[in-house]
Amino acid sequence: MKQLFHYRALGLAMAAVLPAPAFAEPLTPFVPMPSQSDFGGAGLMQMPSARMNKEGEFSLNYFDTDQYRRYSLSLQLFPWLETTIRYVDVRTKKYGGNGDFGGDQTLKDKGIDAKVRLLKERQWLPELSVGARDLGGTGLFASEFMAASKRLGPLDLTLGMGWGYLGTRGNISNPFCEVADGFCDRPIGTLGSGGKFDANKMFRGTAALFGGVEYQTPWQPLRLKMEYDSNNYVNDVAGKLDVDSPINVGAVYRAFDWLDLHAGLERGNTFNLGITMRTNFNELTPSWNDVPHPEYAFRSASTEAASALAPEQADWERLQGDLASNAGYNNADIYRTNNELIIKAEQGKYRDRSEAQQRAAMLLANQVPDDITTVHLIEQKKSLPLTEQTFDMPALRLAANNAYVGAELGDSFSTHEPGNYQSATAVAEANNRLRFGLSPVLQQSFGGPESFYMYQIGLLAGAEANVTDHWLASAALYVNLLDNYDKLDEGYRGGTAVLPPVRTNIRKYVKDNPVRLENLQLTWLDRVAPNWYAQGYGGYLELMFAGAGGEVLYRPTDTNWALGANANWVKQRDYDSQIGLLDYSVNTGHVSAYYDIPGLQNTLLQVHAGQYLAGDKGATFDISHKFDSGIIAGAFATFTDVSSEDFGEGSFNKGFYLSIPFDIMTLNPSTSRANISWVPLTRDGGQMLGRRYGLYGLTDARAPYLGL
Repeated sequence: MKQLFHYRALGLAMAAVLPAPAFAEPLTPFVPMPSQSDFGGAGLMQMPSARMNKEGEFSLNYFDTDQYRRYSLSLQLFPWLETTIRYVDVRTKKYGGNGDFGGDQTLKDKGIDAKVRLLKERQWLPELSVGARDLGGTGLFASEFMAASKRLGPLDLTLGMGWGYLGTRGNISNPFCEVADGFCDRPIGTLGSGGKFDANKMFRGTAALFGGVEYQTPWQPLRLKMEYDSNNYVNDVAGKLDVDSPINVGAVYRAFDWLDLHAGLERGNTFNLGITMRTNFNELTPSWNDVPHPEYAFRSASTEAASALAPEQADWERLQGDLASNAGYNNADIYRTNNELIIKAEQGKYRDRSEAQQRAAMLLANQVPDDITTVHLIEQKKSLPLTEQTFDMPALRLAANNAYVGAELGDSFSTHEPGNYQSATAVAEANNRLRFGLSPVLQQSFGGPESFYMYQIGLLAGAEANVTDHWLASAALYVNLLDNYDKLDEGYRGGTAVLPPVRTNIRKYVKDNPVRLENLQLTWLDRVAPNWYAQGYGGYLELMFAGAGGEVLYRPTDTNWALGANANWVKQRDYDSQIGLLDYSVNTGHVSAYYDIPGLQNTLLQVHAGQYLAGDKGATFDISHKFDSGIIAGAFATFTDVSSEDFGEGSFNKGFYLSIPFDIMTLNPSTSRANISWVPLTRDGGQMLGRRYGLYGLTDARAPYLGL
């Protein structure tokens, strides 16, 4: 009787909002974007759909029911690939089970989802996708699915089949079981110590059909959902859940362009509320309060009013200042030899180097004396020469003055390997050899036993000084402002004591240390040959280790690959002293390869193979994608010779990160970035040394299309 009531209530609700076909007003051409499901990712409610959002779509989701709270981040990485990271708070279970471990904290289960589009919707064909939930996690919500979605006017219909958590209703036989008996049963248990991708479970065991519809009402902010749930909730991690109806109904209200509100009734007896905050990483654009682009205003020295441009009276200090303030070329050293000018400077204002080059070109056209026929502008980073633009000054002034049809400033210069100009005489040198910086720092971790969310907010004060052209002294001091690290258990090491505590003793370093020395080192940097760069360094290299090391990098200009290697001897720093050292020491280093994948624009693959801080050997794989806004999303995984049991919970080191340009959040252009990382668990295996400078990042100008 109760189930019949729910069906009638559903019918009345849909009849109230669905317009009668004969009298319905035509909809505007508005086409709604797919909305987020309870688990995160485009879908209905509990059920996924085949839909994909626009490339770059990023959603932060929170959904709340009686038994579960679900927190998720969903990112449309490519037009055909959706990725989701999720934490599920199981209210009915304790973090430590029946023991005291974890205190009163409820169980937190982390999961990673992926969905791949196999077929894009056509006039007569549906969108078709295949996906998996809880990849590489504990498997509490592990499931696989195939789904097809087709839009018919305001209705978006979905039909799919699920396995695992999505297949427990078992309303259809598993078609793969007809192919091979191995697909008839689904293995139970967790592979390793959790966190591993278990292909032996995929598409195995019972299967179930699911389906539903999302209706775009004539009122554009409101969408309605109805679905048939393929989960029977008999063996849920929260315990057996009562199911009065397999039909779930809900609504999504777009309060603002960036905010969705969700409400629904699930299982016929449970209310669900949710919120989605969204943006698009491809569509974020900076809004700068920038200085105007320089206009062409050159007058040759042969005219009466322009005698100030004679070589002996050229205003080099003005040129230095304008290159810094208008084009972002800081600390310019200017040299002259015969009719050539050489300028060495660091570009620190524009991520788009073409913008900096265009501005610099106009400044050179206006201010360089007319007896100079060639200018060599060498971009540097930490005194490393990276690229050179050679300007033909007569051609530059013709282009700047629009002296011919289709004139472009780029017609007057070429980009190539920096040259050596040993015989040039300095006419103006930078006097800013000492630099200071102050930046906010947020250190955070999720899913720990003491608290789900641990944070530390502070300020990092840094200083750099060019001792000579190739020697750089640097220091960094961290000042803590706010944290909840008083909850940290100094004795907790994640259930394994096999490996030396190279990272799990982070609690001892950060607890009760409001001011700490993060870095104090001396670094030598140089371009040792065309395309070859090198550095050597020594001192307090990071919070936990001091020592010495070196790195070499081979990076041909304008190529999509590079090779490098680093080697280090380090000793563990004393957590009770700012300058003391402990007994543990290790040799650590890696051979590295960097490759911009041709078929995936702005997607960088890095592989680092070698020995890690705990003495384990293996390789780290890092893949990242840069969106049109400059935001970079990446993920990494490290596999070493440490077994899952010795590594502890999680089985291997892995994580995700976002790198966000400052200039899409501020009013001024900048090359600085804010980095946010998500590492599920801190363990000792697969841990790399935190070096202050990396040659690949320093030499980014050699591949502008990968500009960071």
